[in-house]
Amino acid sequence: MSKSAFIKSSIAKKYWMALTGLFLCLFLVGHLLGNLQLIFSTGEEGRRVFNEYAFFMTTNPAVKALSYLTYFSILFHAVDGIALLIQNKKARPVPYAYSKPSENSSLPSRYMALLGTLVLVFIATHMSNFWWKMKYTEEIPLHSYFAKTDKDFGDSTYAKTLEQKEFYYTQSGPIPKDTAATTTKGLDIMVKGTNLKYASGYKDLHTVVSAFFSKNNKSESGVPLGLLGMLFYVVSMAVMGFHLWHGFGSAFQSLGLNHPKFTPVIQLFGKGFAVVVPLLFAIIPVFLYLIS
Repeated sequence: MSKSAFIKSSIAKKYWMALTGLFLCLFLVGHLLGNLQLIFSTGEEGRRVFNEYAFFMTTNPAVKALSYLTYFSILFHAVDGIALLIQNKKARPVPYAYSKPSENSSLPSRYMALLGTLVLVFIATHMSNFWWKMKYTEEIPLHSYFAKTDKDFGDSTYAKTLEQKEFYYTQSGPIPKDTAATTTKGLDIMVKGTNLKYASGYKDLHTVVSAFFSKNNKSESGVPLGLLGMLFYVVSMAVMGFHLWHGFGSAFQSLGLNHPKFTPVIQLFGKGFAVVVPLLFAIIPVFLYLIS
């Protein structure tokens, strides 16, 4: 078989499907560990931890390189899956006269193309809601917070007069948010009217995500956008779980990594992965909605 024939073969397509699929499973684990900070860290400290994580994920050179590899893998996985489906259809244009697919394959395996398409729709929606805004727009404000500062300790009863002041949370420490003296340019906090930079801040992705899944997120006509967004994410995670249910184990089979002793363990681990990872992802929007 020539090199070009191998590249075009269904075996090669299944091979690349398996490799990109397993890489995306690793990406899911990393992404989940970062997103779980939305529920494990609360209050102002939770905002800081998550926003620092989001900053690291969008600015670190090594993570950027992995991000581009992830984007490529998603697109390649989708295109390769479509090509494989078309190739299989052409290989058998006439269906079997007698066929009982339920006896020969699982339900997720028979609808992998549909499940994968739905997952791709979710990814596109998810990226437009958060990733695109985080990286390419000024829609997400810089992280700022209100702090009580002592103005006057008063008498011996330790009475205090307190004043609310707003600060930017930056990589150099807190900086007063004074709109008369400062302005922002991307992540930078600048002296107004000059090119002098005070410090670099953090985009407040935590607040944007929390607001998106909030009970208070409603349209002008009263449509509960927060509730709909939460349900959309939960259903999408269920779809992803079904996709992974068959895809994780079949990836090892496509790579020829079958062994009487280890294959059952891999299959069991894959099914556990298909349940636990999407479930934990789904818990996050539900939690944010309930506490809003």
